[in-house]
Amino acid sequence: MSTTTAGHLIVAQLERAGIKRVYGVPGESFLDVLDGLHGSSIETVVTRHEGGAGFMALTEGRLTGLPGVAMVTRGPGAANAFIAIHTAHQDATPMILFVGLIPVADRGRESFQEFDINAWFGSTAKKVVTLDDAASAARVVDDAIFTALSGRPGPVVIGLPEDVLVHAIDAGTVEPRRISRPEPAAAAMAELESRLAAAARPLVVVGGEGWTQESGDALAGWASRHGIPVLADFRAYDAVPHSSEAYSGYLGYGRSDANAERLDAADLLLFIGCVRGDVLSDGYTRGLDANTVVVNADANLLGHFGREDQHITADATAFSLMLAGTDSAVAPAPGWLAGARAEHLKFSAAQPDGGTGVDLGVVMELLKQEMADDAVLTFGAGNHALWPARYLAHNSANSLAAPRNGAMGMGIPAAVAASLAYPGRQVISVAGDGCFMMNGQEIATAMGHGAAFIVLVVDNGIFATIREHQENHYPGRPSGTHMTNPDFAALARSYGGHGERVERAEDFPAAFRRAAASGLPAVLHLPQDPTTRSPQSN
Repeated sequence: MSTTTAGHLIVAQLERAGIKRVYGVPGESFLDVLDGLHGSSIETVVTRHEGGAGFMALTEGRLTGLPGVAMVTRGPGAANAFIAIHTAHQDATPMILFVGLIPVADRGRESFQEFDINAWFGSTAKKVVTLDDAASAARVVDDAIFTALSGRPGPVVIGLPEDVLVHAIDAGTVEPRRISRPEPAAAAMAELESRLAAAARPLVVVGGEGWTQESGDALAGWASRHGIPVLADFRAYDAVPHSSEAYSGYLGYGRSDANAERLDAADLLLFIGCVRGDVLSDGYTRGLDANTVVVNADANLLGHFGREDQHITADATAFSLMLAGTDSAVAPAPGWLAGARAEHLKFSAAQPDGGTGVDLGVVMELLKQEMADDAVLTFGAGNHALWPARYLAHNSANSLAAPRNGAMGMGIPAAVAASLAYPGRQVISVAGDGCFMMNGQEIATAMGHGAAFIVLVVDNGIFATIREHQENHYPGRPSGTHMTNPDFAALARSYGGHGERVERAEDFPAAFRRAAASGLPAVLHLPQDPTTRSPQSN
């Protein structure tokens, strides 16, 4: 065994685990890791802000089945990355954040950029650990990957004291631990069958991470055969294919009134990969009285509210594949699925929004004709996200990266990471003007690393979600919600990308095709009527 350093061993262990990229902003506190990445098989994606690096790592974790990895420096760098850790924690997404730290001997002296990593991240990360023993570097990295992926996925934060990283050690990589994907027990499936057989209005709600094309197709096929509607949790819209006759829309912000009423009317709720949380249940007010079965690998069911008549501790994919092989005796009420599917199709058929500027309802209908069936969609948080969530379909697994915790600024970094993870797939981001400006500089990262995507920037000059709340609670008194925006198309061109301003919805298809043909990060600037708050009701 040859002598190495802890910093180099960290890189070697990441390589052995199959990590393909790390995202980060360089810092002097982890120079030895950066040196280990020199010549490594791992691509170092240099981002323009630590928040962008964190969101890119989160996206990689959501779309690929391995934790995304971000690297930032101490103090200010860690603070900037915090938004991604909070998002990964609330979204239950696997990621690892390496944070360079001050030398061990400097602790407790309020030295330059010193902070308490456990105090900062301890309440919002799955695990926080500091590498104080250089020889343990490979084991710590392997444990972080295992922790991030097992049970309820989530973020792991690893502190790297700069002096420990350069310690010479006689140590090598370790065999990566296998992630358990527990299958449901036969007795649990039998109990579920008895509940299904007794139900007249069963409803399946899917969500969480780890869905594959096979498992999504299998579950949707089972639900179709048995006449059971399938709804998606908030921003987990890609769990099952929307082309399935069982898929009936989603819950949470922007959901249809019909689905809210259906959640209340169900006499059996089967949650697969998700729980009955705040957003899904309209603030803990809906779907509380039904017989409730939760299929989730998290033994603690973090975030679940209300009844829990049966908890099947199993991986959502393993459960769905097993369930698909059964022929249940469930006999839902006549029209239960047909009515749900019909209402979904009506709700997801785009209607003109009216008003001045570009009509997003028309644009969404036109975009459906331009989208590839396996296109990856990204967006951040804000009213702009209501249109793609409602009108654009997901028929391929791993085709959505959007923050379930409502964090603004994720859409553009997510598009960068999605393009790098899936270079052969079309990547489309729908961004509000406020959301774009939080991390739009990551177009520079895209240019530097060969990522390509198309961004639709919805420009209404206001923080529309907050303005809408003001109009409801403080009518006639807008405050702190106006924005002064740049020429977004010109901004894209300044980075070397493609940029166009689209003034009318009918001009959108040709502009979209030009953007796609450019092979560059592209921005289509869509001015929108600032009084348009959401899609029209059908």
